[in-house]
Amino acid sequence: MKQLLLFSACILLTIGLSAQKKKSLFNGKDLTGWTIHGTEKWYVEKGELICESGPDKEYGYLSTNEKYKNFELTVQFKQEANGNSGVFIRSGIEGVKISGWQVEVAPSNAHTGGIYESYGRGWLIQPKAEDEKWLKMGEWNTMKISMINDEITTWLNGHQMITLKDEKIGKGEGFIALQIHSGGGIKVRWKNIKIKVLD
Repeated sequence: MKQLLLFSACILLTIGLSAQKKKSLFNGKDLTGWTIHGTEKWYVEKGELICESGPDKEYGYLSTNEKYKNFELTVQFKQEANGNSGVFIRSGIEGVKISGWQVEVAPSNAHTGGIYESYGRGWLIQPKAEDEKWLKMGEWNTMKISMINDEITTWLNGHQMITLKDEKIGKGEGFIALQIHSGGGIKVRWKNIKIKVLD
């Protein structure tokens, strides 16, 4: 009986610690905990984080002040206009030249959920053609990113898009960032940005 109680207590403790690790990266009010890079627009409206092209029509980034190595990240996004954006992981930046890996957020049939290495090897993996259909342009989408050591997996609206093991990503360190692509005419809404840090 004592062993059963001890086992149950361990399970509850594990669940509790797991729940404690999950936190929101966006407070729904302002950009506390984030840093803007570039001249493009980042602002909060009605509890949503919005990225929008500015007059310079250049790349723009919004990075977390903290660095994250192993984690599960969930985020909801809704694309307006062009909608070309992305979520960077284990990244660093100088000016608006970012180094790291992007989980693509793009218009239809432009590989949302795929992995792109900026200023490096380019596309590392793209979703299968039949999986491009899971993106809902102009509607809210839910993306999940699992980053564990050298393996990254992405899901879009509950459907696995890619999984990739990569030695270089495994050695990477840095922040999480949202992107505005260059070219202008881009507007994306974000909400429910939550992270669970993994050991």
